[in-house]
Amino acid sequence: MSESLYDRIGGEAAVDAAVDLFYRKVLADDRINQFFETTDMDKQRAKQKAFLTFAFGGPANYSGKDMRAAHAHLVARGLDDSHFDAVMENLGATLKELGVADDLIGEAAAIAESTRNDVLGR
Repeated sequence: MSESLYDRIGGEAAVDAAVDLFYRKVLADDRINQFFETTDMDKQRAKQKAFLTFAFGGPANYSGKDMRAAHAHLVARGLDDSHFDAVMENLGATLKELGVADDLIGEAAAIAESTRNDVLGR
């Protein structure tokens, strides 16, 4: 079996660093930070770390809601493709800043992109 994306990007330490940097970028991004105004960010970071670990093929400890249920309240507040694109841009910039190779960023982006319709309730 080939090594998972999780292992190839550096495992738990890399996911932890990526999520922390990612949310610093997201919270500074006026296109999307309003969606996090009432969010418990410590809880959000923990959920995101568990989800990315699972999505990237690491140890499966994600027990959160499915993407559609988790984002339904945000779709009701106007979450759309432009916001999803902003999140994708921040994810790519985060991985680039952390020195992740372009092919691995592409893999991570494809995994994230595969959730678009569920996140946006389509």
